[in-house]
Amino acid sequence: MKRSPYWHRWNWIYKTEFLDNVMPFWLKYGWDRSHGGVYTCLNRDGSLMDTTKSVWFQGRFGWICAYAYNRLEKMPEYLAASRSCCEFLDEHCFDQDGRAFFEVTADGIGLRKRRYVFSECFAAIAYAEYSLASGDRKWGRKAVNLFKRIRKFTAHPNKWMPAKYEPAFAAQGHSLTMILINVANVLKQISDDPLLDRQIDESIDSLTRYFIHPEFKALLETVGPNGEFIDTLAGRVINPGHCIETAWFLMEVATARNDRKLLSTALQILDWSWAWGWDKQFGGIVSFKDCRNLPPQCYEQDMKFWWPHCEAIIASAYAYRLTREPKYRKMHQLVSDWTWEHFKDLKYPEWYGYLHRDGTVAQPAKGNLFKGPFHIPRMLVKTWELTRDL
Repeated sequence: MKRSPYWHRWNWIYKTEFLDNVMPFWLKYGWDRSHGGVYTCLNRDGSLMDTTKSVWFQGRFGWICAYAYNRLEKMPEYLAASRSCCEFLDEHCFDQDGRAFFEVTADGIGLRKRRYVFSECFAAIAYAEYSLASGDRKWGRKAVNLFKRIRKFTAHPNKWMPAKYEPAFAAQGHSLTMILINVANVLKQISDDPLLDRQIDESIDSLTRYFIHPEFKALLETVGPNGEFIDTLAGRVINPGHCIETAWFLMEVATARNDRKLLSTALQILDWSWAWGWDKQFGGIVSFKDCRNLPPQCYEQDMKFWWPHCEAIIASAYAYRLTREPKYRKMHQLVSDWTWEHFKDLKYPEWYGYLHRDGTVAQPAKGNLFKGPFHIPRMLVKTWELTRDL
């Protein structure tokens, strides 16, 4: 079969960008070889701005290193860095109640916890992927046990939420629903526990019954306990990046299950979210929209962040691979060209994270507690896989 020059070119770009630019930056400047784990608060040139460690990124970097080892290239340094992050997590990042911290010091003293379970989710996928890479089943067992704790935390939120929970204002958020699909999907590589498929089914059911609102052609971020539309500033928020990320999570499940109905749902979410997010004047994907087209509350509503563009690159390539519809190749080309032109730093390694609406740099640091080695390297490896045989 003759390969498309378009996809062949991008396939080469993904691999070389990962191996020669993004990954060397984080291994050189971020990996803490003294205490273990990874620093993410790095300036444009890689210099360390703050030794506070994001627990999110101990799991995220642990996962991406093992994922690259498993999928792209079996470099011993990747495996060692993944082990470093997993061991740092296991030894330092969990409190006595079993909950993970959000921030720790360089040597692993807990600084702050938050009520959501994203730190735990990212630790679980790191343990699972490292178990697969190393062959050490101990980490697979840790991943499954942690996943079961996550389920327990989310089933009884009043036990671990520090804020008072008012039933009159009860709501549910899209973020946790979508991330648990990905966590369960990663863990399925190392476990056949039926709880994993049950979680995927429950999350998909919640997404389709509660969060998808056809009257707005949107997937909403916050809804009532039974999917009720909450007509407030918070209830009207559309986060195009999150929705596009959800779309390709669903594509993965649909592919594994050969589920054409689920694929149709995923493509509908992608189409709607692209329509809401793509900036027709300046290009790029905005951060937030209001489903009634009222002014969004979030001050960063029209900024361009790195991660939604990464998710759109994955999702558009995935959609084209599964459908061969030209509109998805066009989508991929638009977002890829804009992303490489505006986010890639031409003087120093790695990418900017925060741009103004017109694509100019808002701040040049390469990392903080929320930006680090995850969305960009995940996009590079994942889309390299998706485009190998297109």
